[in-house]
Amino acid sequence: MIRLQRARRSSAWAPSPSRTNYPGEIRPAAEAPRVGRAYRGCMEPTRTAIVTGASRGLGLALARNLSARGWNVVVDARDPDALAAAHSSFAAPGRTVALAGDVADPLHRRALVAAASNLGGLHVLVNNASALGPSPLPPLAELDTAAFEAILATNTVAPLALIREALPLLEAASGRILNITSDAAVEGYEGWGGYGASKAALEQLSNVLAAERPGLRVYWVDPGDMRTQMHQEAFPGEDISDRPPPEESVPGLVDLIEGDRPSGRYQARALVAAGAAR
Repeated sequence: MIRLQRARRSSAWAPSPSRTNYPGEIRPAAEAPRVGRAYRGCMEPTRTAIVTGASRGLGLALARNLSARGWNVVVDARDPDALAAAHSSFAAPGRTVALAGDVADPLHRRALVAAASNLGGLHVLVNNASALGPSPLPPLAELDTAAFEAILATNTVAPLALIREALPLLEAASGRILNITSDAAVEGYEGWGGYGASKAALEQLSNVLAAERPGLRVYWVDPGDMRTQMHQEAFPGEDISDRPPPEESVPGLVDLIEGDRPSGRYQARALVAAGAAR
């Protein structure tokens, strides 16, 4: 059983020889202790984020950005090989942890939070991992009940369960939660009933959580259409090259992660446009 540790307040930390090996962990070839970054001769406080579904698409783009900005990052994905390849593209030794596993698995969720605790605490949780469901997308009347339950398990139940697991660390840091949603949560697109319903439920969970936990910032964020594998699976055989890459949505997420906006629903690229207009 992995026990959560209290968030360390010290700016100096060195890995213990008995450091926990988390289930599914993918470690860089070399590790070096580093929990802050030099800034004008001193060390900035360490910030740690969990980003789920980070082997590709928006999760990978965000994890790369945060790592480059000096964040500690804990990432996951179900495919260990894809996660290892993704992790090698942004891993900063001693500051990133990659754990292969399914967010629907309670033990995996516990390992993610324990890894963040080992890095010094948790400041941001990004629930990005999502399941589209059957491809091509079927009409609601043809959506298999078991398939719908699997979509809900990944897109709605798992994010809430991970939030519950992470709450002690997040509240200790007055942290932030970003739940990645979709315009399919609020629009009636044919074929998107299962996915859209799961994201609509996630939005309302976020809305209620923001009311119940005013000490946290809770954001539910629509990143917009993106040129990703999931989007391609939603439109098999179609050309989606006109969609923007996920990297174009990342600045809006960073605005929420590092800015001072109140809890609420946001569109990532609208935040980017608003920032450019200032």
